[in-house]
Amino acid sequence: MSSDEHTETGTGWPQPAGPGRPSGPAGAPDPRPDAPDPDELSPLAPERSAPPVEPPVQEPAVVEPDDGATVELGRAAAGAGASPPAPAVAAGGGGTPRRRVSSAGVMIAALLALLGFTLVVQFKSTSTDPTVAVTRQEDLVRILYDLNSREVRLRQDIATLEESQRQLRSGQQGRQAALEEATRRADELGILAGTLPATGPGLSVRFEAGEKPISASRVLDAVQELRGAGAEAMQISGGDRATVRIIASTFFLDGEGGSLVVDGRRLTGPFTITVIGDPATMRTALNIPGGVVASVTGDGGKLIVEDREAAEVSALHAPIKLEHARPVS
Repeated sequence: MSSDEHTETGTGWPQPAGPGRPSGPAGAPDPRPDAPDPDELSPLAPERSAPPVEPPVQEPAVVEPDDGATVELGRAAAGAGASPPAPAVAAGGGGTPRRRVSSAGVMIAALLALLGFTLVVQFKSTSTDPTVAVTRQEDLVRILYDLNSREVRLRQDIATLEESQRQLRSGQQGRQAALEEATRRADELGILAGTLPATGPGLSVRFEAGEKPISASRVLDAVQELRGAGAEAMQISGGDRATVRIIASTFFLDGEGGSLVVDGRRLTGPFTITVIGDPATMRTALNIPGGVVASVTGDGGKLIVEDREAAEVSALHAPIKLEHARPVS
């Protein structure tokens, strides 16, 4: 090969020549459209750094749920390993996030709701009480008067007990006062227990049967009403003059043929209860709407109530022998 066709590389092998630059006047640009810039081909030209490539900006995605709430998702993290921000939920398209309701708030709300429900039920039960609705104004005034009278009696009892306590602590007269107080208490307990006779103002309550016989429940209701009105001593007698003292342990049963069994003793009608106490208070208790008088009248019977200036309760109850109960010392 000739020297103009190859150049020596130092190894004995020829080096092929690269593509030559088209001929033309020196410094003239290459006429080809895709020719590179002459400055780029120059070994003295500085290297140009490629412009930084910015990552594409991800637009926030908007998800519209069925219930009308708008959920706005945060932008995706630019770097690797970055966690995306928590989504913000706003009702009606607003940007305010919903606050979580704590367990304490739920409990307080439940208690308030229960309290309101209780107050509503109490108000309805009070406003729809049939007994109060049908009670006449005169009866209400009388009941109020009876309650005031009972309060006065209780205050008098308190004053008496305080005076007795003062006398018991008064030195020389203490022994005599203690003896008198013990005697008085023994008499009261004897009357309540039915072991002593008693006399005083009161009522005579007579039960007369109608189409239906007088039941034991009606008589027991009358006894309970009289006790609640301040009755201090009572006895019940039948048409055959048999009489039984009524105390706390007295029981009533229905007998055969319209009779009544009181403490195991059979009484025939009509039945009469003799009671000692405040006549006006006890009469009011028997005549309240829906009370004993109304119940007996509703069964076709009759209840006759008469005042007694000196009612006498003479029937006695045998003392109860205690087998198990002992006083506490």
